[in-house]
Amino acid sequence: MENREQAVKRRLTRRHRASRWFRRISGLALLLAVAFLMFFFYDIISTGWSAFRQAEIQVPVSYTEEVMEIPAMAVPEAYEELVSRGWIRLLPRQMRENPDLLGTERREWVVASAPVDQYLKGRYATLDDEQRALVDQLQASDQVRLGFNTGFFTHGDSKIPEISGIWAALVGSILVITVTFLISFPIGVMTAIYLHEFADDNWFTQAIEVNINNLAAVPSIIFGLLGLAIFINFFGLPRSSALVGGLTLALMTLPIIIISTRAALAAVPDSIREAALGVGTSKWRMVRDHVLPLSLPGILTGTIIGIAQAMGETAPLLIVGMIAYIPDAPSSFTEATTVLPAQIFTWAGMPERAYTSRTAAGIIVLLAVLLTLNATAVYLRRRFERRW
Repeated sequence: MENREQAVKRRLTRRHRASRWFRRISGLALLLAVAFLMFFFYDIISTGWSAFRQAEIQVPVSYTEEVMEIPAMAVPEAYEELVSRGWIRLLPRQMRENPDLLGTERREWVVASAPVDQYLKGRYATLDDEQRALVDQLQASDQVRLGFNTGFFTHGDSKIPEISGIWAALVGSILVITVTFLISFPIGVMTAIYLHEFADDNWFTQAIEVNINNLAAVPSIIFGLLGLAIFINFFGLPRSSALVGGLTLALMTLPIIIISTRAALAAVPDSIREAALGVGTSKWRMVRDHVLPLSLPGILTGTIIGIAQAMGETAPLLIVGMIAYIPDAPSSFTEATTVLPAQIFTWAGMPERAYTSRTAAGIIVLLAVLLTLNATAVYLRRRFERRW
């Protein structure tokens, strides 16, 4: 009897020891996950924060007739390499839009070149010794400054890093997500309502449910191939357009919305349905007036999460051509456009060092949008959720 009690005590001791080790390993795993997450945010923010500031230089600008033919003649030769080539190229158009500038000379704050911008931010710059001395001299006389980079939010993509921005990609993302929502939300919700409330439980509906669950786990690039085959090759819709991108992402988002909507419908107690049917209402009115309003918070939560996931997708949009160089924001759903994740992907592959901070800054903006959408979903869930 005593040996048996000792054996039980030894087993209990081993179990408690194993439990303690399991808690320690789980805690260590959590700490590692938090550490990696903090390192990720630190690296992205520290790299991209500088892109929200842009170097500007005060130079004398001469608006002469020769500038219409040779824009670089507008600034002294010593400043030519310090001023952004993008700003110089826009001078003839600026003079055509403002004829009063012709024949005048003034000192203006203009966008500095990428090497000057990187030099002022303490990073690698391709300035020679003479140019560095001139920049230091201008900085000592307050003729060089780092200001808020409004162009990052108001300009489209550019091959010149200091004037490139995310405006065209943001507009394209809004157009794409609008199409995605308008297509996936009504179709997904109505499909879930039919499957859960009206469809018979037979082999056909079971097969549909299994395939919907499987589609939710399909790699997103497969939906890109599907969108290429159906919307572009078969229906002939314009390539690289927000319409094609939105329809492709709608295919990817549909399973998520259907599954989340069915879960929200299933959370409504059957007593609600039985009470409505018991007073003589039709099944459709029961769903419309009682079940659907009670399940709406869960439906909206799942939809927002699905839309947020679609907004962060890149692979399916690359397949349908939304990796094009788009300097201007699109004005319709059929014009060629790009989206913010594709813009980030493009900048990440550029050889100029100045694009590194812009890539990280684009990631910061994208993360801010996605975190806002997810926070909205959590708020709606907690604000309107009813527990039974």
